[in-house]
Amino acid sequence: MMARMGRSQDGAALVISLIMLTLITLLVITALNLGTANFRAVSNTQFRDEATAAANFAIQQVISSPFTDEPQAETIYMKVDGVGTFVDHDYVVNIAVPQCIYADQASSSDPSSVGLSPNLTAASTWNTVWDLTATVAPTSNVAEAAVRVRSGVRVLLNESQKDEVCP
Repeated sequence: MMARMGRSQDGAALVISLIMLTLITLLVITALNLGTANFRAVSNTQFRDEATAAANFAIQQVISSPFTDEPQAETIYMKVDGVGTFVDHDYVVNIAVPQCIYADQASSSDPSSVGLSPNLTAASTWNTVWDLTATVAPTSNVAEAAVRVRSGVRVLLNESQKDEVCP
C-alpha cells in the first residue's frame, strides 16, 4: 500500500515547482516594468528642467542684446554647461519674433523739467512691453515633449524707436 501512494505523487513536486517558478518570473518582470516606468518619469522631469533652464538662458541672451532694433526670430544652440555650437549642443532653442504688445508714454519723473519741451524730458520716452517665446524641441529619438517658455520684458524706447517697432 505504501508503494502505491508514493507512485501517485511522483509529478506533483515538479508541477508545484513550475508554478512557483512562473510566479517568481512574473514578479521579476513586473518589478522591472515598474523600475523602467519610474526611470522614464525621472528622465522626462530632468529633460523638462534642463530644457526650461536652456530656454530661460536663451531669453536672457536675447534680452541682453538690442533685440528691439530689428525684432527677428533666432535659433540658439545650448549645452547644459553653457552656449553650444551647431555641432556640439544639447538643446536647440527657437526664439519666436519678439512682439511689442503694449506701449505707454513714460511719465515725467523730474518735476524740474516741467518748463522744458517734451522731447527733452522723460515724457518723450515710452515704456514698451514685449512678449518673448522660447521653444525647446526634443533633440533625441526618445519621445520627449517640447518645452515652451514665455517671458515678458519692459523696454524703455524713445518715440522714433517705438514708432518703428511697436504698432
